[in-house]
Amino acid sequence: MALTKVLIAVKTYPTLASKYDELVCTAGFLEDGSWVRIYPIPFRKLDYDNQYKKYDWIEIDLKRNTSDFRPESHRPESLDKPPKIVGHIGTENCWQLRKEIVLRNVYTDLNKLINDAKDENKYTSLAIFKPAAIHNFIYEQVDREWDKNKLDKLKARAQQGKLFAKSDNPFEVVRKLPYKFSFVFSDITGKERTLMIEDWETGQLYWNCLKRHEGNEKKACEDVRKRYFDDFSKTKDLYFYLGTTREFHCIAPNPFVIIGTFHPKKEDQLNLF
Repeated sequence: MALTKVLIAVKTYPTLASKYDELVCTAGFLEDGSWVRIYPIPFRKLDYDNQYKKYDWIEIDLKRNTSDFRPESHRPESLDKPPKIVGHIGTENCWQLRKEIVLRNVYTDLNKLINDAKDENKYTSLAIFKPAAIHNFIYEQVDREWDKNKLDKLKARAQQGKLFAKSDNPFEVVRKLPYKFSFVFSDITGKERTLMIEDWETGQLYWNCLKRHEGNEKKACEDVRKRYFDDFSKTKDLYFYLGTTREFHCIAPNPFVIIGTFHPKKEDQLNLF
């Protein structure tokens, strides 16, 4: 079977799935600019050489995920066949090569995107979106621990030797983020929205800031806010990668969350130099 070449654009913060253990939702673009979602992938269990970064080109043996009605959804033919990194697109010329692939179909009206998501002939579940204005970046406390039932199932499988057969080192589940981070923005119609961001980089930034501030959560959260509000929204040409979950795609009034950002420098910032 021919391998599929995908430009990785999205890696969400790991979650626990009772069937597949700890998983990362990965999404990206095919060479023609169309979206593809790759799920499941136990990303942190991949060998280091196979742990792809954003804007890496990978080759992977994919097939349509027939258990998911969303057309972009695909799954690896086998979880035992890791993706192969075959290239990378850098940030040269203000992300020009990235823009040529990412910015082919940009939404500016969130209602239009939601309508496309609900349209049975489209069921759009991944998109690039350009907010008209960023109003705030907020954080809220959430549960600090993973669901105990899911953790117990993972531990039970570990004891049965199903998780760690290829490794002498026990696999530690990623820490759960104790905060939810969200953008407050408006689209081209002027309607204000609040959407949570589930980007892996957001979570990792929080943990890095927490370490730097010696466990002070308030200072860590403020540093995350400073990056996304003071920096990204003011000095970057900011776009959102938006995605839906299968569970809420058809029933939520707005099924989208922010699963990543696309943020080259603003053109006027470049002109300063």
